[in-house]
Amino acid sequence: MSGTTSEGQPAARAGPCCDCRKPKAQSTSADPASDPASGSCVRRPESRPGEHWTKTLRNRTRERLRSPTRSRSPVKERGVGKKKQQVSEDAYGQAAGAIGGLAVMFGILAAIKDRLGLSWPATVLLTTGVLVGLGYGAWRLRSGLARMLSGTPQPAAAAQQEAPAASLDGEQAGAELLPAHPELTAALRTAGVIGSEQVIRADQVTISPVQTGEVYDFLVPKGRTYEDVEKRLGTVAGMFGVTRLHMTLERSRDNERRVKLLKLHEPPFTRPFPAPTRQEIETFAGVPLGHDVTGQLAGVPTFDKASLLVAGMTQMGKTTLVNGLITCLLIGYGEFELYLLDGKFCGLTRFEPYATRYESSDDPAVFWEMVRELNRRSDERYAQITEAIRNRQPVPKFKPVIFIVDEAADFFASGATNEEKDQAKQIAEDTRSLVAKSLESGISTVLMTQRPSTNAIPVMVRDQFLYRMCLYVASAGTAKVALGDTYFETVAPINPVLLDPDIKGQAVLFANGRSRLIRGFDFDDKFIWDVVDKRVAKRMESLPEETPLRKAIELLRAKGVDFMTTPDMAPALGILEDDPAKRGKRLNELLGGPPTYKNSQGRGYRLDDLVAFAMSDS
Repeated sequence: MSGTTSEGQPAARAGPCCDCRKPKAQSTSADPASDPASGSCVRRPESRPGEHWTKTLRNRTRERLRSPTRSRSPVKERGVGKKKQQVSEDAYGQAAGAIGGLAVMFGILAAIKDRLGLSWPATVLLTTGVLVGLGYGAWRLRSGLARMLSGTPQPAAAAQQEAPAASLDGEQAGAELLPAHPELTAALRTAGVIGSEQVIRADQVTISPVQTGEVYDFLVPKGRTYEDVEKRLGTVAGMFGVTRLHMTLERSRDNERRVKLLKLHEPPFTRPFPAPTRQEIETFAGVPLGHDVTGQLAGVPTFDKASLLVAGMTQMGKTTLVNGLITCLLIGYGEFELYLLDGKFCGLTRFEPYATRYESSDDPAVFWEMVRELNRRSDERYAQITEAIRNRQPVPKFKPVIFIVDEAADFFASGATNEEKDQAKQIAEDTRSLVAKSLESGISTVLMTQRPSTNAIPVMVRDQFLYRMCLYVASAGTAKVALGDTYFETVAPINPVLLDPDIKGQAVLFANGRSRLIRGFDFDDKFIWDVVDKRVAKRMESLPEETPLRKAIELLRAKGVDFMTTPDMAPALGILEDDPAKRGKRLNELLGGPPTYKNSQGRGYRLDDLVAFAMSDS
């Protein structure tokens, strides 16, 4: 019986004998372990569940670590091959589609060409343009409909280009939305006055024509002021295609951003302006010194507590300019005393009848004596001021004194001897004191020189002048001597080297930190004489009556003479002294101490000296 052994035991079923899963062969031996032919393996000690699979996994992991490269499994290789085959088939399909599309396109182009009778290039360009236009139109229509239906706002990028974000007060938005002034915006951007993103709004620009050019009245953007334009005025002039002399800037008194920019049509003072009338001078707010580039009167606010230095090369019109200054002072400055030292001997002669003291000399001793006289008067006035303050009284008002010197450099020249050198040093020191310390006492000084070299007028004297004026000079170094060593570091300086030497009397006026180009007045001699005569007559009317000084003046006028000796004048005034020395002393005391004059006839008194002394507050 196949199912049992000879001993009647049940036959073992063919199958795996253990976990090795090998099939178990039939065995006739009662002891399977002793039958090597039985095909069954020796049974190992029974292990825990899963231990065999854990060891197998561990062994496979070790094999992977030992072998850096593993052969790809057949399944994966078959998958990659299928993918490559699929990609190749897709490429063939796309190529076939492209060829078909090209064939259709050329067919359409051929039909259009035959229909319209155009050449091939024209047909291709026309078709391409139509397709691009249709595509763009469809895109715009689709985008617009989508925004309209969904209520989506305009994209941020487009909104920034068409309507930039408004600033806190709407200024920037308004500047971008409103049109910009093209000329001013381009010029000021390139000159560095405003930023590359800033504009000059067209609605804030006013262009007004004037006699010699046009005035641009505009507002610079917020964050900028008129000073940004003033500092780069030369560069701005270059952007307009003109020179610095063609441009003039005027600030506003109500807004730091407002700028008034004058641009001349031609070089300044190409055409002369007529001399001002007496009424124009009287109504001017200050002391006019000349015309500006537009033909308006220009000058300084006052000569009270201020002095003026005028420099320029010879034959540039300094004397004519100062003659105009004195004429304007006589017309509109009120009562003042005039001290004149004419280094040219005839440049200031027209004003001698009015001058308190007039000297025509190039002797440094004469200049020094006049300086010391004015210093003494200054000391006397300071003493009166001090006494009034101590007594708690109002400070006395003094009549202004103006000391004008032509060719002043000659009086500071130093000689070869030690005595002359010491005298030159003392003259410089006394002049410095006069200019610096006499301002509070109402004594002003005007010095003119045609040699504005480094040592022509000492630095200690030059540095005391509040107002400076420079006519044409040949070098910037000479201009610094006249206008100051730091002049070209000031705001919007004007270089006198650029002035036209053929136009006489034009000068750079530097006053109160601002530069201005002016041209002095050239009055007719008859006009000047008429002004002087009227002021002298007015002075005589104001003289006190029935005084010895008034009687002496009337005596000279009655006799028609300009000079009278002491022996002739003393008896007329009731002095009958026989001793000449005593007679002269008594007469001088009677008259109040006016200056005497000696000529070939002897010592006596001049009419002009008596009149000037009568008008002085000595």
